[in-house]
Amino acid sequence: MNPLPLGLKKSFGFGDRLGLATPGHYAAFKKFKFAPIFAQQSIREMERTQRTPQDVVSAATNALTKLGYTGPWGADADHLKVPEHVDRTAAAGFCFFTIDPSEYVGKGTLTPELKSLYPQLPAATAVKYGAALAHCGLMGRHIAKVMGNRPFEIEISVDETDEPTTPAEHRFIAMELKRHSVPNVVSVAPRFVGEFEKGIDFKGDLKQFEASLREHVAIAREFGPYKISVHSGSDKFTAYPVIGRVCGELLHVKTAGTSYLEAMRVVARTNVALFATIAEFCRGRFETDRKSYHISATNAQVAGLPKFTGQEEAVYLDEIAGRQLLHVTFGSVLTNPDFKPRILETLNKNVALHEELLDRHFTKHLSLLSNG
Repeated sequence: MNPLPLGLKKSFGFGDRLGLATPGHYAAFKKFKFAPIFAQQSIREMERTQRTPQDVVSAATNALTKLGYTGPWGADADHLKVPEHVDRTAAAGFCFFTIDPSEYVGKGTLTPELKSLYPQLPAATAVKYGAALAHCGLMGRHIAKVMGNRPFEIEISVDETDEPTTPAEHRFIAMELKRHSVPNVVSVAPRFVGEFEKGIDFKGDLKQFEASLREHVAIAREFGPYKISVHSGSDKFTAYPVIGRVCGELLHVKTAGTSYLEAMRVVARTNVALFATIAEFCRGRFETDRKSYHISATNAQVAGLPKFTGQEEAVYLDEIAGRQLLHVTFGSVLTNPDFKPRILETLNKNVALHEELLDRHFTKHLSLLSNG
């Protein structure tokens, strides 16, 4: 039952911030031909949910054991920025390591070596990503050292940038990953055209997105092959048919906050008083907590949300302002000593409803991705 690398099979990451979502994830997964990552969480999310890497892997392992699942599944240590993060997650059994070099993007220089190696590429590309790719090399070597003889795979995430990743930039990234000998690269997450905001559907021109995605997939085939990873991949329903059709097997999708929102839907339906209290608390945290996320919901829209009385489920869980309010404040909620135990108690009293909602939600995701 240990997690394993999944290779170039198209795959789907089910983030679980509360440790209770795997049965619902599994119910949806078993209907489709995606390789599953049932344990996926970043160090930042672990801090905001007060969980350890071992907690994350154990929750998935225990659930899958009870379900009788014996097939392959992965564990993604997401958005790793420093070697210490690798040490902690590798020790817990993670085998998929997502390197996040975002703090180095834009801080490189056009060295004579880079200028001579890539004379055909715009100088700005090397300046933007040179230091970031050097950091990926350092992290990749450290992962290989820590894992030793244990199998592993690596994803490179460059999606958290202000501008979309151009084809020239993607080519530079691919060539630098080879030059720095980053081992076992299974996927790259570009910053796509359009908007991939947290918790809501894709915003943008689908034709432009498809044309750009085709270029990224072509580069992934040429220099890998490796998969194209879609971050903030939950709820992008209008884009899923395009993503599934264009990427084919070279696809990985990451989701996280959307499972938390389905857990909150359970709370909204079964514990009105608790949800109402949390919603008001979140409203007071929104301006602060939104700063580390790319979202479009405004302070004014959040302030204008009605008080929850049990009739406003759609406002909070199906509309942009409500979903993004709950999404970005999850850390404040789950580190509040009054809320997390009551949320877990509510979910444990409503196991069937929780599984049903997750199954329905992710069946919609995987169906649209499969039938593109």
